[in-house]
Amino acid sequence: MREPVVPVPLDFKTAQRFLAGGVDSPVRAGRPVGAPSPFIVSGRGAHVVDAAGRSYIDYLCAYGPVILGHGDRAIAAAVAAAARDGAVVGTTHPEEVRLAQRLCERFDSLERVRFVSTGTEACMSAVRVARSFTGKAKLIRFSGCYHGHSDEMIFSAGASSLSAATLEAGVTQAVASEVIVLPYNDIAAVGAALGAEGDNTAAVIIETICGNMGLCLPETGFLDALRSLTRRHGVLLIFDEVITGFRMRGGAQEALGVSPDLTCLGKALGGGLPIAAFGGSAAVMKSLAPDGPVFVGGTFSGNPVCVAAAHALLDVLDADPRFFTRLERKAKQLAAGLQRIIATAGLTFAVVQWASMVDFMFRPGPAHRNFAEAAEADASAYAAFYRGMLERGILLPPSQMELLFLTAAHSEEDIEDTLRAAEATLASM
Repeated sequence: MREPVVPVPLDFKTAQRFLAGGVDSPVRAGRPVGAPSPFIVSGRGAHVVDAAGRSYIDYLCAYGPVILGHGDRAIAAAVAAAARDGAVVGTTHPEEVRLAQRLCERFDSLERVRFVSTGTEACMSAVRVARSFTGKAKLIRFSGCYHGHSDEMIFSAGASSLSAATLEAGVTQAVASEVIVLPYNDIAAVGAALGAEGDNTAAVIIETICGNMGLCLPETGFLDALRSLTRRHGVLLIFDEVITGFRMRGGAQEALGVSPDLTCLGKALGGGLPIAAFGGSAAVMKSLAPDGPVFVGGTFSGNPVCVAAAHALLDVLDADPRFFTRLERKAKQLAAGLQRIIATAGLTFAVVQWASMVDFMFRPGPAHRNFAEAAEADASAYAAFYRGMLERGILLPPSQMELLFLTAAHSEEDIEDTLRAAEATLASM
């Protein structure tokens, strides 16, 4: 008989004894910034507390899911009630149908959806459906866009993946040969690729607003031209709105006025719990079993607890017509303050803001337009900035390829404290 498990002190060396690499997601190891992320034991509103009892203003926000703030009462109550009635039942239940209806009403491009548990599954499944519907194999995507960690998405991706299309990284050449990776914001490259491979290409998948190579915005006309090209070549356009879908009402597609064939959703949808979805027209989604040949399913897909959390989130958003306006105002306040501090320091870094997301890179000149330009940023300078902000009670992402998220719980005082910390940190550097 094994000895009973005895709690051990929390430190990274202990974590490495029992967790592969000491983490369950590589970015948490903090190698780009020289130290692992703090062990966080609790969160309330816009603040989190580490294992040593130190509090931080949180802009990591779990890389996007937390939009109401940590420990939101409405979501916690909904989750607790659902769990009491059975966390997972293995059959379709009324609330997942109601949630699907709410998503279809929220996004004009959706007529049918299917729930999965993660953004990785949503993107992977949307591509599978596109291949079935078109009868074509190849996929076009863009360097620096992260669509999860499936084999065909993980190489030349953004976030902190840093994976290559090699067997050493677990990716076969057979998989890599079906994927065409192009520079973001380069419509000429897309036109050339579709001109050569349009008859063999099932889909183009893209982050409408890129949140995984820092915050990178599409140039004027890029998405419209992409929509036109894909239609011309009979290729489905997939919008990965896992990050952006619930950062604006109707997502980036509504804000930018471009409608995709398939949409992938996740992150904030669950208010902090793991639920994701993908969907599109009834004709395209008919490819899914049991109506069609494409199998996508999961034990936890559409489970009552996560569905309850999603309903609670949408209830808050739908009850407050000014929710997104107020949230964006906070982001603008943070962005304007950072831009002022940077300029006062004699630097020429561009601050980028969209909805409730803010970012700047240690890279002189205008905002970056693609992954190659993002990679020009000074990683060591960001690492120093991250550590300085951490010392001053501000939790940022432990990689310059990520960005800052704001929540409904961030106060003006939080933002002003953050700006004071940023000014002091830059001055010390």
